[in-house]
Amino acid sequence: MRALLVVNPAATTTSARRRDVLIHALASEVKLEAVTTEYRGHARDLARLAAESDDIDLVVALGGDGTVNEVVNGLLHNGPDPDRLPGLAVVPGGSTNVFARALGLPNDPVEATGDLLDALREKRRRFVGLGLTAGTPGTEDEAVPARWFTFNAGLGFDAGVVGRVEQQRELGKKSTHALYVRQVVRQFLGEQHRRHGTITLERAGADPINDLVVAIVCNTAPWTYLGNRPMYTSPKASFDKGIDVLGLSRLSTAAAARYGTQLLTSSPEHGPHGKHAVSLHDLDQFTLHSKVPLPLQMDGDHLGLRTSVTFTGVRRALRVIV
Repeated sequence: MRALLVVNPAATTTSARRRDVLIHALASEVKLEAVTTEYRGHARDLARLAAESDDIDLVVALGGDGTVNEVVNGLLHNGPDPDRLPGLAVVPGGSTNVFARALGLPNDPVEATGDLLDALREKRRRFVGLGLTAGTPGTEDEAVPARWFTFNAGLGFDAGVVGRVEQQRELGKKSTHALYVRQVVRQFLGEQHRRHGTITLERAGADPINDLVVAIVCNTAPWTYLGNRPMYTSPKASFDKGIDVLGLSRLSTAAAARYGTQLLTSSPEHGPHGKHAVSLHDLDQFTLHSKVPLPLQMDGDHLGLRTSVTFTGVRRALRVIV
């Protein structure tokens, strides 16, 4: 088996020495080519070349959720074909690693590499469903290219938090959970539409859902982690089904405190709920429209402002070695 290892040198939890150990371990099982990314989007370009080649059987992403997202978008550049395309494997190296942990992998890269070696020897694999987004024709987002997400996306409040975190990181701040908490507070204090939302959710065969402040989309659970604590917005979301969405129509101080507490205490059985919350499960497709441009995020990557985004759940989109 020939494998391409895509290495993010800026991965939060892996030193150069540890990466060398992991590369040596993987090379003991497969014919390995390791490439270090040099710019944003490089992992996507490398994975796309691997998908278009005839001799790469596996692409391994060593990095955080951003690296995994780029690799997935490169592999699926021409659409899903899990029986033909190289498989995906993940060695977590970021600060949160939601996708890897949702697959059941250890958060430690050395332990995860051990699991991957076992999976290769035992030829273990699974097919996972992913989310796909695109700007809706006829809007200012018409030229926005389609993009895959591996665990979550969001329009509105949560995407604003992601944008604030990215700004702080560009200023040299480390990506820590404390940084995220601070930006949540600042986004809340600066949110103009937290009492009267601007988002409408439309789907075939159902009445529209109006006046949402935020819409959080998931194709797996949990939504994210705060340290080692998993947080669930859509507890029933699964790699084996379509996509789920949680919408909130109010984020007043009282509502934010209530839903924040529910998130912190959420579980695989219980997520946020209440008269200002709407939860939809196992959807094939829906569109979010906003009266004003709002921030969009996918897999923790801020993608700018959008007024209309269509979300599609694609079952069995990718073959994963796990």
